[in-house]
Amino acid sequence: MTPARQVSRPAPMVTGEKPLKNSAEAAVLLAGFIRQHPNLFILTGAGVSTDSGIPDYRDGEGAWKRKQPVQHQDFMGFETVRQRYWGRSLVGWPVMRNARPNKAHRLLAELENRAGARLLVTQNVDRLHQRAGSQRVVDLHGRADQAVCMSCGYRCERDEVHDRCHELNPDFRHFTADRAPDGDADLEVDFSTFRVAGCPRCRGILKPDVVFFGDNVPRPRVASALDALQASDGLLVIGSSLMVYSGFRFCRHAHEWNKPIATLNIGRTRADALVGLKLNARITETLAEAVALL
Repeated sequence: MTPARQVSRPAPMVTGEKPLKNSAEAAVLLAGFIRQHPNLFILTGAGVSTDSGIPDYRDGEGAWKRKQPVQHQDFMGFETVRQRYWGRSLVGWPVMRNARPNKAHRLLAELENRAGARLLVTQNVDRLHQRAGSQRVVDLHGRADQAVCMSCGYRCERDEVHDRCHELNPDFRHFTADRAPDGDADLEVDFSTFRVAGCPRCRGILKPDVVFFGDNVPRPRVASALDALQASDGLLVIGSSLMVYSGFRFCRHAHEWNKPIATLNIGRTRADALVGLKLNARITETLAEAVALL
């Protein structure tokens, strides 16, 4: 990447420390930001997909709502963790698989069609942006609808793994539980007899093609996204608390490169001290009214 041109940066204007009175107030500010910075780099998080029925991880203060998700090293190192993961996924995965894009996804696709976005980078693994029509999308944390063998690289649809797990564990078909983020479920049973489907080619470990907590986003994926950020007019973060560094890094770099930053999210974010425009408002309503103003 080539060094960004250094320009003077105005003092941050933080708006909406408390929820704004209505989405119209936030929409006017957001529409103004988009007009001033049409070549936007957009970063989205779990808050964009909650209206599609997919739960998020954190509350308005950025704290965990539940136990932290599976760690990469634990998944790779312990059969018991894989048993629990795939057993719970038999209940939780259909929620994500059957989710449909909501209005926020469609509005962001419309914004791209109006040449209002250079690239959309999502921390979500649900592929709903693509299904809504967005074309320039980077799945920062991978995609949950595919699985990959960690030994030989065999790749398949995730449903294939679930079908095999159902065949191996017919007693698990009757379980129900509350849904949890990213295809998980709040199922607490004895998983010690659960038979995990291995790679059909080499019997290696099959894992969803997503970046688990404790793992690293592939460097080429990060590098290409940073190149796009550097070539953009500014950064717009939607529906993310940015508590995970893989997303926060884009705010840090944008700040270093004198790129204006705006956030649209209910509650605090890790980047509050860096942003020029903080919109503490509902996502779908604000986006709808902002796009209508453009």
